[in-house]
Amino acid sequence: MEAPTIGGVRIPRGDGRTVRLPRGATLTDFAEKIDANPGSLVQALIGLGEMATATQSLSDDTLLLLGSELNYNVEVVSPEDEDRELLESFNLEFGEDEGGDEALEQRPPVVTVMGHVDHGKTKLLDAIRHTNQVAREAGGITQHIGAYQIQSEIDGNDRKITFIDTPGHEAFTAMRARGAKVTDIAVLVVAADDGVKPQTIEALNHAQAANVPIVVAVNKIDKEGADPQKVRGQLTEYGLVAEDFGGDTMFVDVSAKAQIGIPELLEAVVLTADAALDLRANPEQDAQGVAIEAHLDKGRGPVATVLVQRGTLKPGESIVIGEAHGRVRAMLDENGDPVDVALPSRPVQVLGLTSVPDAGDTFLVVQEDRIARQIANTRQARERNAELAARRGRRTLEDLLQNLEKGETSTLNLIIKGDVSGSVEALEDALLKLDVGDEVDLRVIHRGVGAITQNDVNLATVDDAIIIGFNVRTAERVAELAEREGVDIRYHSVIYAAIEEIEQALKGMLKPIYEEAELGRAEVREIFRSSKAGNIAGALVRSGTIRRNSKARLIRDGNVVAENLTIDSLKRFKDDATEVKEGYECGIGLGSFNDIKIDDVIETYEMREKAR
Repeated sequence: MEAPTIGGVRIPRGDGRTVRLPRGATLTDFAEKIDANPGSLVQALIGLGEMATATQSLSDDTLLLLGSELNYNVEVVSPEDEDRELLESFNLEFGEDEGGDEALEQRPPVVTVMGHVDHGKTKLLDAIRHTNQVAREAGGITQHIGAYQIQSEIDGNDRKITFIDTPGHEAFTAMRARGAKVTDIAVLVVAADDGVKPQTIEALNHAQAANVPIVVAVNKIDKEGADPQKVRGQLTEYGLVAEDFGGDTMFVDVSAKAQIGIPELLEAVVLTADAALDLRANPEQDAQGVAIEAHLDKGRGPVATVLVQRGTLKPGESIVIGEAHGRVRAMLDENGDPVDVALPSRPVQVLGLTSVPDAGDTFLVVQEDRIARQIANTRQARERNAELAARRGRRTLEDLLQNLEKGETSTLNLIIKGDVSGSVEALEDALLKLDVGDEVDLRVIHRGVGAITQNDVNLATVDDAIIIGFNVRTAERVAELAEREGVDIRYHSVIYAAIEEIEQALKGMLKPIYEEAELGRAEVREIFRSSKAGNIAGALVRSGTIRRNSKARLIRDGNVVAENLTIDSLKRFKDDATEVKEGYECGIGLGSFNDIKIDDVIETYEMREKAR
C-alpha cells in the first residue's frame, strides 16, 4: 500500500498506531516518532489549513488533527504522567512510603482551616497559637497560606497538630483546593451570626472531594444575633449532620475573640484523627512532600514553606521542588527559629533554592545536586512548551484572513509580580477568568515572585504591557527606568482592587456600543408645498421633543417608510426653532425627502453610548 499523500507530500502510513507526545510538542518531535521528514509534516499541516513551523510548540487540538489525518492515534501525555515518567527515568518514585507496615510510625494530623471570608479562620488560628496574624494581612483578609504546628495536651498526652490556614475569598479557590489535597482533616469555620455563605459551600465541596473528615467550628458565638443551632440546620442540607442531630459530624461552638471552646476544638480534631484515620508514615526514607507557599526574601533569597509528608528532611540534602532545585541551606519553623530535622507532618521554611517554586509543587530529596538540576530543567522546558502551545492555540488561514478584514483583537498584556507564589497564581487565575467579550483579549506574558526588576520593565516596553505589583515594589532605580520608558506600574495590596482595576481597563478597550434613544414623535396634520424647500409637514408634537438636525424616520400605518432622515428645518409659525416640545405645533422639513402624507408619524432619535 502506498503512503498517504496530504498537501502533495508522502508521509508514512499510521495504520492506527499509537504515538505518545508531550504537551507543546513540535512537528519535529512528531516526525521523530513516525520516522518522517519534519518539512513534510509542515506541508501536510498547511494542506489541512493550518500553519506552523517545524520547531513551534503546537496545541493538543492541532496534534490530534494531524494524527487523525495520518491515521495515527495521538496521545497527549498528561502533566502527571509526564512527571511520573521523568522520575522513573532517574529511578525515583513520588507518593509511596518505602518498606512495610513495620517501617511506618505515627504522625501528627494535618488540619486545614477553611470557610467563608471574614468568618474568623485566621482569628481562630491566632487563638490556638496565641499570635496575631490578622493585623498583618492587607485589608484584613488572608491572601497567603500559612502553616503552623502546635502542641497541646489531650487526655493527658502531648499531641502535635499541624494547621494550614487558607484564604476564604473566592479568588483563592485554587489555593484552597490545594490546601484540601494535603490535609487529613478539614475544620470548616462558620460564623454563628452570618451562617452558611457561598465560599463555605465551596470549601465544603473541596473537602468532600478530597474525601477528608470534617469538623465544624461554629465561631463568634459571643456575638449578638449568634445562632449556632441555625448553622447546624443549614449544614444538614449539605450532608453534614451534627452528632446531637443523630449524625457523625462533630460541631464545636467557639469564640476566637473570647477564647471560648478552643481546647474542645483541638480535642475534636484529635478524636476525629484517631477514630477515622490511619496517620502513619516512614520517617527513615528520603523526604517527600508539598510546597505550601513560597516567596523571595530580600536577604535570604527564595524561601519555600514545605510540608513533609513522609521521610525526614535535614539541612544539606539536595532537593527538587517543581521547577526549582537546590541544597537545603537551613530550615526554619513558623517563628523563624532553626529546625534540625523535619519529621512527617512538619511544616518548615526551606532556604537554599535556586528559584521560587509554585505553591502546590511537590518536593523530593535526591542523592545528587546533578539529578535535582536535571529534573528541574526538564520540568521547566516542558512547562515552557506547554505554555507556548496554550498561548498560541490553533491558528488557521481563515483566522488570518478574518483578522485582516476586521482588524486584530485588542490585547491587554500583563506582567504580574507578587510577594508569594500562591497570591500571584490566585491573581492570575482570577484575571484570566474575566470575560468582557471577544473584542478584547487578556494575556499574562510573565509572572513571578519578588520585586519589580529592570527585566520586567524591559519586557513591558517590548510587549506594551502593564505591570501589576502585588504587595511588592520596584527594585532600586527601576521606577525611574519605568517612567522614562512610559511603562505603567500599578501597585496593589488587596486582590479585589487589582481585579476590579483590570476589569475596568479591559472594558475601556472595548469599542463603544451605541443604542438608539427616542427623542420625540410628531403627527403630520397638514402638508405645505414650497418651491424652495419642498414639502413641509405641519405637525403636532405628541411626545418628547423634536430637535433640529436630529435623525428621524417616517412611519405610515405602523410601517417604517423611510430611515436615516434628518430634521433639516424646524419652524414655529414663521420663526426658526431649535426644538419644539410636546403639545406644540411646528413645521418640519425633511430635506430632499418629499413623500409625506397626512397622519404620518415623524419619529426622531439619537444614538447614545451604551453602558457596559
